[in-house]
Amino acid sequence: MSTPFGVDLGNNNSVIAVARNRGIDVVVNEVSNRATPSVVGFGMKNRAIGETGKNQQTSNLKNTVTGLKRLLGLSTESPDLQVEQAFSTVPLVGKEGQACAKVRFQGEQQEFTSVQLVAMYLNKLKDNTERETKSTVKDICLAVPVWYTEAQRRAAADACKIAGLNPVRIVNEVTAAAVGYGVFKTDLPESDPKKVAFIDIGHSSYTCTVAAIKMGEMKVLGTGYDKHFGGRDFDKAITEHFADEFKEKYKIDIRSNAKAYSRVLAASEKLKKVLSANSAAPINIESVMNDVDVSSQMTREDLEELVQPLLKRAANPVHEALKMAGLTTEEVDSIELIGGTSRIPCLKNTITEIFGKPFSTTLNQDESIAKGAAFICAMHSPTLRVKPFKFEDINLHSVTYFWEQGSEDTDHLEVFQKGASYPSTKIITLYRTKDFEVDAKYTHPEDLPPATNTLIAKWSVSGVEVPENEESATCKLKVRQDPSGFYTIEESYIVAEKEFKEIVEQPEPEKKEEAAEGEEGEEEEAAKEPEYKIVKKLVKVKDLNVQYFGPTLTKTILDEFHEKEFKMIADDKLVAETEERKNALEEYIYTLRGKLEEEYKDFASPEEKEKLSKMLMDTEEWLYDEGYDSTKGKYVAKYEELASIGNLIKGRYNAKQAELKQKKNEKKEAAAAADIFAKIAANRKKDGDGDSEMK
Repeated sequence: MSTPFGVDLGNNNSVIAVARNRGIDVVVNEVSNRATPSVVGFGMKNRAIGETGKNQQTSNLKNTVTGLKRLLGLSTESPDLQVEQAFSTVPLVGKEGQACAKVRFQGEQQEFTSVQLVAMYLNKLKDNTERETKSTVKDICLAVPVWYTEAQRRAAADACKIAGLNPVRIVNEVTAAAVGYGVFKTDLPESDPKKVAFIDIGHSSYTCTVAAIKMGEMKVLGTGYDKHFGGRDFDKAITEHFADEFKEKYKIDIRSNAKAYSRVLAASEKLKKVLSANSAAPINIESVMNDVDVSSQMTREDLEELVQPLLKRAANPVHEALKMAGLTTEEVDSIELIGGTSRIPCLKNTITEIFGKPFSTTLNQDESIAKGAAFICAMHSPTLRVKPFKFEDINLHSVTYFWEQGSEDTDHLEVFQKGASYPSTKIITLYRTKDFEVDAKYTHPEDLPPATNTLIAKWSVSGVEVPENEESATCKLKVRQDPSGFYTIEESYIVAEKEFKEIVEQPEPEKKEEAAEGEEGEEEEAAKEPEYKIVKKLVKVKDLNVQYFGPTLTKTILDEFHEKEFKMIADDKLVAETEERKNALEEYIYTLRGKLEEEYKDFASPEEKEKLSKMLMDTEEWLYDEGYDSTKGKYVAKYEELASIGNLIKGRYNAKQAELKQKKNEKKEAAAAADIFAKIAANRKKDGDGDSEMK
């Protein structure tokens, strides 16, 4: 049985939640943290993902990829790629129009697409979850930003598939949090829905979603966002401030040294968090660059002044969401803040001023999205029963379907409008004499992010046959914006007019007056023959073949990436096992040498001691020389060679210890028996003395 798996894919850290019979649990990683760094590092032999990737980041900057969420599905023509390069220490290049990271891995330069990188990371999260829950993980609900295009959402689904996961739903992050709010909040109204504004300010982006929520139901009314407003922008502003200060004060330019800049950036992030709870905070970094130690401090007022340009933009997503929802700030009943950056005091104050009312703290700022995603995944599970909850998301862009004009009056139709709810299904009727193609495009390219491809997908519809005595075939297209926000043609078929016989319903006969008293019997009406009429109906006569062409990866490429991923997993596992066997050998050398001089000294002959000591010394020299970078098999062989003699001595020692323990137990048993007999004798004597006194 697969455990429903929800992932909040964060730009800095990700959170995992699973649904079980007793509720939703957040899964801790291998070091018991509830959030896992969104990092993939590449080394000479293996990869370091998550916590291990974060630990080696400073020493391996040029081969450690961060910002996975921002890279996913990004085209090389997008201006966002240059924005991400400013935050990345790895060269970001293009490969077949897609963003890739260029790293040195296993001794050679390699390029990995953003889809592959996210798949690597999801595989690590999956492994952590299976180890922690001791169950199989197959189905996933992945939470992604609301501003993801169709291509990016498809890329997210492809990354799940490469990781061996089944993406039952790709859901908007804030929508997932709103679902969790609606499911677990017990005081929601049953009739008039409550208007709630959810504000998510994370590491790299800011989203405001307004939803109408009542018991068992939720509908997104409007959403707004700023893709370049988040915690990393605050960190960057602080770092740039100290870069200028250190240049003037210490005569060093950290901008010219990637490692120095990275260390100051990490220190700035910590300082920002300290200032959320304190009025001032210091920054001290030893040997940041050119053996120079730096120190300074910043007050909360300094920080607020530094980020004023960001704070001035804070109202924009709120106004966008309210405009789409057709509401004013006064009509919003509650404000929920989520995301780590929303803890910054000046930002909280700004949000409060925008709405003119205090915010609520119902949701966990870090875990609400993951928990909501896990619940949504559980809704798709055939084995788990969940609380019924219906929800609808909102479409950010209008989409029009195009075709080659036939006998229709037009060659296109705007099917899914901006602001409409989804999932949604529509039927398009076309009259065709041959196979045809259908394109889906964004209706208003000017509203899209720069460099976004206006073509969403193309479908080839084949198998068209004109019915007898007809000029053309009546083709029905069932088009759908599915729960993941994907635009699809679910099915296509030909309908034809057929004649059917239907019984004509007769009016109910009027009841006759009751017969007078004394009269016998009643007159029976003659049974009437049923009447029929001929009616014409459209019926499905043939299913058509629909072939999809879009931004998703082909099965061949998916299989290729899947195979590469699991080969890298096997390599990582071998490296980890090799290191484990090396450490075991090293530990055995030092342990056995110590015991040979102490516990085991009386259980080994002089010849054995001499031979084993020489073997230990030779193995130690080998281990720190040519064996420092050896294979798992050689470490195992060296270990077994030492253990062949060491275990003999250990066996003698253990046998002696067992013998001493047995003798000790026998003495204890004898002493206990003697104690019992003494007590019995004392009791008998006492009883005898009592009898004498009675006499």
